[in-house]
Amino acid sequence: MPEWPGHLPRNAFKQAIAKGERQVGLWSGLASGIATEIIAGAGFDWIVIDGEHAPNDIPLLLQQLQAMRGGTAEPVFRVPWNDMVTIKRALDVGARTLLIPFVQNVEEALHAVAATRYPPLGIRGVSVTPRANDYGRITGYHKNAHLDTCVLVQVETRAAMKEIESIAAVDGVDGIFIGPSDLAADFGHLANPKHPEVQAALKEAATRIRAAGKAAGMLTGNLDDVEDLFAMGYNFTAVGSDVGLLARTAEQVAARFKK
Repeated sequence: MPEWPGHLPRNAFKQAIAKGERQVGLWSGLASGIATEIIAGAGFDWIVIDGEHAPNDIPLLLQQLQAMRGGTAEPVFRVPWNDMVTIKRALDVGARTLLIPFVQNVEEALHAVAATRYPPLGIRGVSVTPRANDYGRITGYHKNAHLDTCVLVQVETRAAMKEIESIAAVDGVDGIFIGPSDLAADFGHLANPKHPEVQAALKEAATRIRAAGKAAGMLTGNLDDVEDLFAMGYNFTAVGSDVGLLARTAEQVAARFKK
């Protein structure tokens, strides 16, 4: 890919997952610039700013993108829905790696990709000087933005599992992320992703995604599961959340000194 003039570094996360390299991430739901600034420099490869199940809107996203600048991690914004308006606004403020929830089929995957591309490649609305192009300082941004835009789509149901190969074949889909909790619920095992039926589906999904030539992603809150997920074939894995780290560590400290 050509080097860009201007001041925007390349998307190392996008390049790494394309090569199948292992990328360790963390979920962020605290909706705090201070929290994301702290974890951004901790050494993770990617951090999800969650806009689906956490109270992160576009202004809060912007604040956290600013806080994460200069950190080790690529910010990944999980949009609330596969919506071209939200995707456009997230891209304009500088998010360039997006996680799109509940993509069920090839048509929805095509819609997600199109929302991240300027015409003629897609339907992204054009702003001349957004934060994404350093307020007009990056020459050629509009023609080249898609080169460093990373699109991750979530497969979260049995119906979507059947469509893995067709979703993976969509040009512009960089990776498929399996949502273990929603998948477990759809299998009839609510809050039990450890059920053998769900675990078998997770292993099958990783194999099929990688065989289709795309990166496979997963989230776990159990650090003992991480190496098993990498062994299954998941190459970008989130290993917990800032909410979980704060809550569980606070509980452990309190419990240690209670009579």
